[in-house]
Amino acid sequence: MAGTVHDDTRVRAATRAVYVAFIGSGWAMSSWATRIPQVRDGLDLTPSRLGLVLLAIACGSIVALPLAGTIVTRFGSRLTITAMAVVLCVSMTGIALGYHLGVVPVVISLFGFGFAQGAWDVAMNVQGAVVEQKLRRSIMSRFHAGFSVGTVAGALTGTATLALDISVTAHLIFFGLVIAACVIAAVRGFVPDTDPVSAADPAAGPKPSVLAAWIEPRTLLVGLFVLAFAFAEGTGVDWIAVAVIDDYGGAVTSGTLTYAIFLAAMTVGRWFGPGLLDRYGRVPVVRVLALIALAGLALFVFGTALPIAVAGALLWGLGTSLGFPVGMSAAADDPARAAARVSVVASVGYCAFLGGPPLIGFLGDHITVQKGLIAVAALLAVSLMVASVIRPLDPTRKN
Repeated sequence: MAGTVHDDTRVRAATRAVYVAFIGSGWAMSSWATRIPQVRDGLDLTPSRLGLVLLAIACGSIVALPLAGTIVTRFGSRLTITAMAVVLCVSMTGIALGYHLGVVPVVISLFGFGFAQGAWDVAMNVQGAVVEQKLRRSIMSRFHAGFSVGTVAGALTGTATLALDISVTAHLIFFGLVIAACVIAAVRGFVPDTDPVSAADPAAGPKPSVLAAWIEPRTLLVGLFVLAFAFAEGTGVDWIAVAVIDDYGGAVTSGTLTYAIFLAAMTVGRWFGPGLLDRYGRVPVVRVLALIALAGLALFVFGTALPIAVAGALLWGLGTSLGFPVGMSAAADDPARAAARVSVVASVGYCAFLGGPPLIGFLGDHITVQKGLIAVAALLAVSLMVASVIRPLDPTRKN
């Protein structure tokens, strides 16, 4: 009995720690995103050049993600996130100071920022899957809601720093330090990613190869599904504020608040998503949400007034809310292969962040950022076609 109580206490502590890791990651991402227009103006970037600068984040993540499965398997999710929190803090400081000097230091710092976020992302999803298995209930989307809570908090604090005329430099350095300190302290509560007894059992067989996951058809199709939703989510993060300011003629605070509404809608969808998933199953729920996202995009792209854009951003955020976390759950259905498969799915999904910024920036130069967002709808249509691949591997669970 005492052992059971101890185990329950450890799992509860790990659950709280996973929430902190997701919140910290989201807060850092959103803190940067709220300052994109000011950094753009400080560097005097056109939409296409801004897209290329933002590409540095994706490049950093793309480098990190294929390595993350091996890193997490070898060092564990706790040590991985601890190291990446330090890298992220240094990178945010580099952005904060570097944009006064020119594009090159910002690009280098954004690469480090993306690398930290990529490895951190795989590690926290692996630990989230471990906790989900130990709790015996689906809570992955709520962990991702924690990420959204962090993004909303980052957006609101970003709006506050703008209203108070706090500099980009002070904003990013302060929050980089706070986020790193809080996350490093919290992840000490993580549980081991694998069962030490099972891992030491010769009868369990050799560990599955991380590289083997790259030739599994289901894993690659789950990655494609995640890519579509990651593109929809990432495009909203990078371009909603810019489109509201440049194409709708809104004030800087209007752009940031519209972005915050997008993030808030995602948070609501992720928090209440488990009930819908348990009742109706993964596939029907994500298909309905993809249609909602398409409706929101139509309003945002073809709207002519700011209130229409705000309504579109709300539906866009709600519709994209569950795609990424459900894809991560599908990748982690088999705990023994979770690290490898999450790494592969995240690597494929993050290709959206590699191609998204320059694509939207290029379209922004030719047909405006607002109209360029039609590209998001095309990938969401792909997600509708491949959604059946996210059915759980366990036949006793809902599809």
